[in-house]
Parts: sequence; C-alpha cells; structure tokens
Amino acid sequence: MNQSAPDLVLRPLTPADVPALVLLNRASVPAVNDIDEREMAELVAWSTTAVGAVVPTHPDAVLGFVLALPPGLDYASENYRWFSERGADFSYVDRIVVAEGQRGSRVGERLYQAVFEGARAAGATEVDCEVNVEPPNPGSLRFHGRLGFAEVGRQATKGGSVVVALLARPLEASDATAPAPLP
Repeated sequence: MNQSAPDLVLRPLTPADVPALVLLNRASVPAVNDIDEREMAELVAWSTTAVGAVVPTHPDAVLGFVLALPPGLDYASENYRWFSERGADFSYVDRIVVAEGQRGSRVGERLYQAVFEGARAAGATEVDCEVNVEPPNPGSLRFHGRLGFAEVGRQATKGGSVVVALLARPLEASDATAPAPLP
C-alpha cells in the first residue's frame, strides 16, 4: 500500500504507538540506531514534536514518524550533546523513519514540516540532526540537502564504528547567515 503524502495525515504519537514505532525503527537500522520499547517511550515523552504519518482509514498503522527534542535534556546521545554544546537554541531530530514502501512519496518532507512548525512555535532558531557517512547513507544526505540542511561538523560515535555528518537548518530561510545547502 504505497500512499502518496497527500493521502496521509499526520497525528500526534501516543504511548500506544511505541511497539509499532520500535518495529519501524528496527527496519531502518543502521540508518538509525536500534532501541527498545522503554527507550522509544522515553523519547516520545521527551519530544516537542512526536508525530506519525497514517492513512486516514487506518489511523493506527504508522507509516512514518519523527521525534524532535528540545535543548536542555539529560540525554546521553553523543550527537545530541554535540549540538547542546554549540549553544544554539535548537530542535534536535533524534530520528525520522519512513516505512520502506513509503520512501520517495514525500512522507519525510511532511514530517519535517511538522518539525519546522513545532520548532518555530517553541522559539528555536534552527533544526539539527545527523546523518551517517560511515556506514554511508547518501540518500538521507541528499534528502536533508534538499530541505536546506548544511553540514556544520562531523564526529565519530559508537567507539569510532560510525561517523556522522552533523547538520543544521536555520528556521528563517531568508537568513543571510544561513549555511549553504548540502550538494
């Protein structure tokens, strides 16, 4: 069932969604790290934007989701801490996951639109995330580049087994100080 993004609606995630989110997340490893239900529930609870994409006739079947965190959390993620130390007022996308059959149908763009709106409402000046460069995830780098994200750093994580590009997107597209988009 490959629905186009206009056929989908976004809705807030709830604790009842956690088991399905874990399954969707696991299907996207290594682009995202594997987490269990307890960790997923904690992230959903912490998120300022926690939304899922669903078909209106099947609102319990999440086809994609995004979790964006505010600054100031006691979160052990190396990447979240890197952005926290930059001192920017940010919204951090901990993970965005789209079911394989929905990729390329603009679901990710719809989810990011919700992040941008939520971040603006919270007073953030930028949205931050990371994308693996080792192991490589060129599709995600292209996707984020199209959305206006630019690389602001790199770091090795997980004891050096993973290298990520640290990306930021200013919320004001007309801001003259905005970094150039990724190629």
